Parts: sequence; C-alpha cells; structure tokens
Amino acid sequence: MDKQVCVLSRAKNGKLPISDRHKGDINHFKLVVQQAEVLQSGLYALRSNDQLCDITLVVEGRSFKAHRVVLAACSDYFRAMFTDAMLEARQSKVQIHGISARGIELLINFIYTSNLVLDYENVQDVLAAAIFVQMKDVIDACCNYLESDIDLENSACIASLADIYSLDKLQNKIYRFICSNLNEFSELDDFYQLKFEQVKYILSSNYPVNCTEKRVLMIILGYCRKTNLNAEPAASLFSEIRFSEVGGWDTIIKQMKMLTDNEKSGFSFMQDQYIKAMLAEYKEQQTQVASFDIPNEAIASGVLLNSRGLELALVKIGGFETHGITNQINWYNPSTLKWEVLTAIPHIDQCNFGTAVLGNELYVVGGAYDVNLKEYVHPFGFRYCPTKDEWNAIAPIQIDRCRFSLNAIGNRYLYAVGGVCEPNDHNNRDGVWKPSWPLSNVERYDAVTDTWQYMPILEENRSQHAGVVIGDQLYISGGTDQHLVLKTFWRFDSNTEKWHKLAPMLTPRADHALIALNGLIYACGGWYENPETEAITLAETMDVYNIATDEWTIETNNPTLKHHSGIAAVQRKIYFIGGLLSEPKFNRATCGVQCYDLDTKEWSFNKPEKFPKDVWECACVALYVPSVRSEEC
Repeated sequence: MDKQVCVLSRAKNGKLPISDRHKGDINHFKLVVQQAEVLQSGLYALRSNDQLCDITLVVEGRSFKAHRVVLAACSDYFRAMFTDAMLEARQSKVQIHGISARGIELLINFIYTSNLVLDYENVQDVLAAAIFVQMKDVIDACCNYLESDIDLENSACIASLADIYSLDKLQNKIYRFICSNLNEFSELDDFYQLKFEQVKYILSSNYPVNCTEKRVLMIILGYCRKTNLNAEPAASLFSEIRFSEVGGWDTIIKQMKMLTDNEKSGFSFMQDQYIKAMLAEYKEQQTQVASFDIPNEAIASGVLLNSRGLELALVKIGGFETHGITNQINWYNPSTLKWEVLTAIPHIDQCNFGTAVLGNELYVVGGAYDVNLKEYVHPFGFRYCPTKDEWNAIAPIQIDRCRFSLNAIGNRYLYAVGGVCEPNDHNNRDGVWKPSWPLSNVERYDAVTDTWQYMPILEENRSQHAGVVIGDQLYISGGTDQHLVLKTFWRFDSNTEKWHKLAPMLTPRADHALIALNGLIYACGGWYENPETEAITLAETMDVYNIATDEWTIETNNPTLKHHSGIAAVQRKIYFIGGLLSEPKFNRATCGVQCYDLDTKEWSFNKPEKFPKDVWECACVALYVPSVRSEEC
C-alpha cells in the first residue's frame, strides 16, 4: 500500500483568538514562536552534525545518537532512564530490545523535527516503539491512523495489534467494525486465524451484527470445525448464542445438517461433542427467563436481523429550541437515565419534515427551511442506519411538501400523505406558464427501487394531520384544510389501494399524533378552534379508537396541556417530549417529559428525565439503537 498520511505535526503557526486587550502581545507571541523554531532547528543541527550528543541508542545493531535532555523531555521512559539511579544514566551507549530500528528512527526524527509521516508499512513499528518509550501523542496518532484505515482485509491484523498492546479505544473500534461486518468477515480465511479469546469477545461484546442469530450459530460451528476447537471452549462459545432467536432444537439440527451436506467430508470425531455442548446450552437457556431487551417480535417481523447490541429507545428528532431550529437527534438511554446525542440530519436546519422508521432505519423526508425570513419547502430525503451510524440520501419526493404524514407499511414502503405542497416544475399551457400541481396528494416510496410513485388520492386534502399503520392498513386523522380543523378519520388499504372513511374523532385535532398499540389507536395531543370564540383550544383528552367496533372513546384526561410536543410510544408507554405550555399571556416552552402508562392508566412527569433543553415542534419515534455509542469507544 502506497498510502501515506501525515497524521502528526506539532503546529508552529496557530491561530489564536486575540482580544483588543491582547493585541499589544502579538509581537511577543511571534517572538516566542520564532524562538521555539530556532531552538528546534538548532537541536536538529547539533544532532545532524554529531555535536554535543551524549547518548547512543543501539537497536537491532544500528546506532542512533541523540541528546539525553531532548529524549527525556519527550519520553517518560527516557526521563526515568536518565534521571533515576539507573545504570543507563551513567552509560554513553544503551541497548534497547523489543522494538525495531525503523520504529525508533522515526520516533527520534519526530522528536527533533515535530513531523511524523505514517503509512501502512511503518505504523506497526512506530506504534510498538511509541508504546515502549511511552510517547502518548504518537500512540494516539498511530491508533487514529489505524482507525481511519480499517477494512475487512486488515481488521484481523488490527484486532491483534489492539489486543497485544491493550489499546482499549482501538479494540472497541475494530471489534465493532468486525461485528457490523460479521457476515462478510466470516467468509475470509482471516476469521479462522482469530484466537478463541477473540471470537469469544466478538460474541460477548454486545455490538450489533449484520446477520441473523441463525447465521451467527453457523459461523461459530464453522469456526469450531475448521480450528478443531476442543469441546470445553466450544461450549463456551455456544453459551453466547441467543437460542431464543434461532428457533427450536429441530431448526438447529436442520441447520447443522445443511452445513454437513455442503461439505465434502462429514463432521470430525468432535461432532457429537459439539451437538452435546449445543444441546446443553440450549436446554439451559430454555429454563431461564429471556433477559434480552429486544422483543423477538421485532426479529420475527423482519424489523431487526438480530438483537445484539441494540435497545429500543425514545428518539427526538429536530425541533425548535430557544436559539432557533435544530437538526440534532437525541435518544434517551435507559441504562444511564440520560439523554444523549445520536446524530444530526445532514441538511440545512429544517422543520416540519416527515419522519418514519422502516426496517429500523430512520427516514427524514421533505420539510422547510428559512432564508431571510422566507420559508422554502424542499423534496429531499435522507435515511439513517443506527447500527452503522451512517446517513444516505434517498430519491427526492416528487412534490416538495412539509407538514405532512410519513408512515411505513411493512419493510419496504413509505406513504407520504397531504401536507403543504409546492409544485416542482411548470408547464406551458396555451402559451402561459402555470404551475403543475401534483397528480395526487399521496405518494409511495419503494425502498428497494429507491423510487416514488403517486397513489390514489385522498378526497380531503390536509396538512398538520397524523398517520399510523396497523398491519397493511394506513390510518389518517384530523389536520387542517385551509383554516378549518378537521375531525375526519380515514383508512387506506394497501392491498386494494382504496380509501375508506371511518367514524370521525370525538373532537377536531391538528398537530397531534396517532399511536397504535395492541390493535387500538390513540389520538394524542393537538389543538382545535373553539367554535364560539374562534380561539385555539388544546385537546384535553387522549382518545382511543377501536378498530373492531369503529368507535372512539375517551382514554384519559391530560393533566398538563401542551401543544407542539413530540409524541411517541416505547413499549406500552406514550411519551410527550417538550412542547409549549399555554398560559394566559404567552406560550412558554418546556423541556419536560410526560409519560402515560397504558397498563397502570397513570401519568408521570419527567420520566424519563426531562430533555436537556426547551424544545417544541420536534418529531419522536421509537428506534433500536446501539447500547454503546461509537463516541464512548
């Protein structure tokens, strides 16, 4: 590899924030910098000319002359060697073992020049030497280089380096990468060169993997066979398999037979011991209560491939804060009881976009942004994968729109309904340019083909409405049509592609949310216009719709009325994030979090902990995110 990157260079000319009070010190600062350059160049010249050198380091038979004081100033190892009562402190020549001559040569050059160029050929030598002589800045630079260069072909080598030198941050990074590419990595010969302890760590690290648990089991079986692993360590690996996600014992045996049939030769004499070890662990796990945070329904439905390293989280997307619009996305970590930063929408700060979760990927589509106090609606969409912590652009929606609903049906389609729409082109009709309005107020996105297409129109156009999906049925409620707040309720059958009008809501609602749990639909939050005073009135109740009877009833009264809250359900609890508290003279933003427990029928406030900042008009979803964020690595 001829890739070379200068990853470490001590700055000689940095930009300093200088206030008016310090402008008189500029010349002094320049003098200090110049003096430092003179000192460094002088030391380099002395060493180059073999002047005043008082120590010679001998490594692999090669000699390197230097100055004790210079080495001691840059290395804890040399400082201890030359200042403590050690034998080397009185010697003019010191033998150093365990590192390479090339490594120590590059380190000494860095000490005298402040420049170090790392590449794939020398980084291991430099890292070993830097660890030996205790130069932390060089160690960090080597780790950063290795992290930036990780791929499938070198991951086994980097993992070994991280293990040998106990580099925790690099270990976490490389093993997270291996797990996120386990399906592909297991096909390489390098996988079978891993030590048992490394494979055990991969399984126990609780990092997300990119294959099913059945596939993980087959990977471990293959590893045991090809490495002729003894029964005891094999059983230890099987103990890390989540058999509840694999299926019954018959399924496991079937998978094992498939592996045997795909091989020219049958299992070795260890075959029976593997089966016994697997069966023992399978029975052990069957007697225990499942301790995984992820419900198996998510895997059975295809939302997740695997539960490893993931937990269902309450996720807040964008919104308004006191300083203005934010694109930041946060999640509530139940393990730490704190809100943490997840990512940010990769676009100009925007609001009123559509959000949906499809196959445990977060989609953000459309929306509006401000330029010089003017609102612009845009069609662009983005997809975020939490396991890879990665954004990708998707095909733009056909009609620019904001304040619309975006919902996922199955694991392939998104449906965008209504909203404030703007034409995306103009047509010349009879010599007059006129806007080309959408063919329908409904569009469907196909995640497989990355395309949008128009769907049958919903008779009533609307914006600021709500949508939710149960099975293959999409439900749309309320919203506004011009200045009228609606109470109508519709169902779209994705099989017949027809709309059906259902029993209207008990009260009109706009800027609300629909939550579907156990076959019931809950209408949460929102506002309507008082018919007598024409004043905005906040919806006081949470209403519930029974699909079987086509009826609405009141579920509960909200003890603290807010509007423009972010609303989402995690398991059987409905959360209201932030929002505006209506008070007699003004709306006051809040960072509070309300929670309604559908099982106990009780409200709680600030559980989970309140959001760090006042926020309103944010979107909220439930999303499976890695239990350990990459920033923690």
